[in-house]
Amino acid sequence: MMRFAGRQQANTSAGERGSSSAPMLKSAREIELMRAAGRIVHRVHEEMRKLVAPGVRASDLGVAADEIIANAGAEALFRGVRTPSTKFPFPSAICASVNEVVVHGIPDDRRLEEGDIIAVDCGVRLKGYCGDSAFTYAVGRISDEATRLLDVTKRTLDLAIAEMRPGRMWSEVASQMQAFVESAGFSVVREFVGHGIGREMHEEPKVPNYSDRQQRKQDFVLEPGLVVAVEPMVNAGGRQVCAGDRTGWPQVTRDGRLSAHFEHTIAVTESGVDILTDGR
Repeated sequence: MMRFAGRQQANTSAGERGSSSAPMLKSAREIELMRAAGRIVHRVHEEMRKLVAPGVRASDLGVAADEIIANAGAEALFRGVRTPSTKFPFPSAICASVNEVVVHGIPDDRRLEEGDIIAVDCGVRLKGYCGDSAFTYAVGRISDEATRLLDVTKRTLDLAIAEMRPGRMWSEVASQMQAFVESAGFSVVREFVGHGIGREMHEEPKVPNYSDRQQRKQDFVLEPGLVVAVEPMVNAGGRQVCAGDRTGWPQVTRDGRLSAHFEHTIAVTESGVDILTDGR
């Protein structure tokens, strides 16, 4: 079973390698191939920034992403994914998660409204290697709470990038991410976490955005050649999530409050980190 838009944290599933599997380090050549995939993901997000506005349908965003991915000769990672808990394969190249939807929102014909927020997650494979990134966009003028939520979530990702360096344990970074979010009065989603990435969308290790005793049992060291998708998902209210409808796809905040999601694919280097989905 494959999970996306945040790898599911609990219960490693058939088809995923167990937590004891060692991360697969990437060569310089592989990292450049992943950067090429990341450029396509970046292109999709550039288009999303232009298109997101009141009155636009989420399905229109999906069509635009399809066109960019097809023209680049790449494969959309999300379309066709199946899981035992969902009613049908995921139907789109992007996840479009509006307001209280945390992850796995299906782009439908609902028109965005002034004050909404929408998290767009996109993953592609090009020449055998993957790139994955997510941003949350404001739809017109949004509330002060929504503005602060987007700012804190983006800054949480920025904090992680600034704190990542070779030789450091991931739990040291994750604990700072969690502390920053909670100091702002928000909460970190625990059911879905980041992940290693390479030839497959989800590889070891799991990359949580928080740290506790259980997570530290699966801690890992940041070492050159490791490539991970770091993706804080932050809720304005409580951290709990649940299924949003009977399809099993959208995951929503249990209390109905807003959620935001930002993500980059990041390579650890000898001197620090290299963001592979920033368009360079």
